[in-house]
Amino acid sequence: MFKVIKQDIKMVFERDPAARSVLEVLLCYPGFHALLLHRLGHWLWKRRFHLLARFFSHMGRLLTGIEIHPGAQIGPQCFIDHGMGVVIGETAEVGEGTTIYQGVTLGGTTWKKVKRHPTVGCRVIIGAGAKLLGAITVGDGSIIGSGSVVVKDVPPHSTVVGVPGRIVFKDGQKITGMEGVDQSNLPDPVAQVVKCILDRICELERELHRLQRNYQQTEKQVEQITKQVEPEEPCSVENIPVIQHFIDGGGI
Repeated sequence: MFKVIKQDIKMVFERDPAARSVLEVLLCYPGFHALLLHRLGHWLWKRRFHLLARFFSHMGRLLTGIEIHPGAQIGPQCFIDHGMGVVIGETAEVGEGTTIYQGVTLGGTTWKKVKRHPTVGCRVIIGAGAKLLGAITVGDGSIIGSGSVVVKDVPPHSTVVGVPGRIVFKDGQKITGMEGVDQSNLPDPVAQVVKCILDRICELERELHRLQRNYQQTEKQVEQITKQVEPEEPCSVENIPVIQHFIDGGGI
């Protein structure tokens, strides 16, 4: 356990440039405190001291605002940044080197006593406010954008954003950490779809105006041709001499 705690402290320095000393991490980092209490509670949980394990989990929630069920499995070198509002359920599994920001939920979608919480791979980044629901699997090296709601499996080395979560980056580049990752510039698939629809509407409007102009020009041409072929005087029986002769009583 002490080896894992040492790795957790090391990860704080890798992921948080504000960390200045080991003493500061030991005294002032709620994410580290929550993991420390969880590891103790998980050790008790595996030895069937369930009530005592839940007590340590409850104390961690009171002290840090981070709720981790003692049954959850969290690997070494994990980092919970700030952490207020983080909830990790009983059957959740979090791989080595994963970073979790504030407001994240690893929640379940059923009341049955089965595997009902997410399985998160190694070196995954879960942005602030993201919700991962159900017995889904998030592959190694993936990024879950802030505020996303993920209810389906995520392949390794993918980026997911939106509600519900959509994969917008996959297998093009291996993501192993925070380097080069800007959570504020993740693509928005909904905005991209709306933009495509608006562009298509503009294109259809231009086509409609073009067809309208062509129709007006064609209508004018038809009017001109009609005037050219119409006789100046209306055609009637009286205008035909032979027929008028018989009408007047004339013979052959």
